[in-house]
Amino acid sequence: MARRIVSSIEDIKVLEGQEVGVSDWLLVDQKRIDLFAEATDDHQWIHTDPERARAELPIGGTIAHGYLLVSLTPRMLEDFVEFRGVTRVINYGLNKVRFKNMVASGKRIRMRSVLLSCRQRAGGAQVILENTIEIEGETRPACISESIALYFFGD
Repeated sequence: MARRIVSSIEDIKVLEGQEVGVSDWLLVDQKRIDLFAEATDDHQWIHTDPERARAELPIGGTIAHGYLLVSLTPRMLEDFVEFRGVTRVINYGLNKVRFKNMVASGKRIRMRSVLLSCRQRAGGAQVILENTIEIEGETRPACISESIALYFFGD
């Protein structure tokens, strides 16, 4: 799918109810998991102890933090949407997040997004996306979230 160019609220509104795009595959390796653990102080062994995880987890190794997946959504959005003339973007929150499947270290993920709504708010565009994070080679997604962001365009 081609990268969409968005340069106004109107450009976003016409996409309501549509799939906006699908990101490229992104590797979730142990280094990325360990860096997230360091940044968040979440060193639970299921994420950071490959030897113990290999022996004790049914998946046979460590798994990515659920919030690591959520935190990668803006990065993956950049693969299929280019915002032009945006002066700032504010993460407004999440309506819901569901972690449906574990992402084993070494797996690749990608994100598929559908634009649920776009409303003018506080001088910008309030955008709600349904983001489905898929795991390469698996049918059940890793995560489904509804993210809310405010996009402000220049004059």
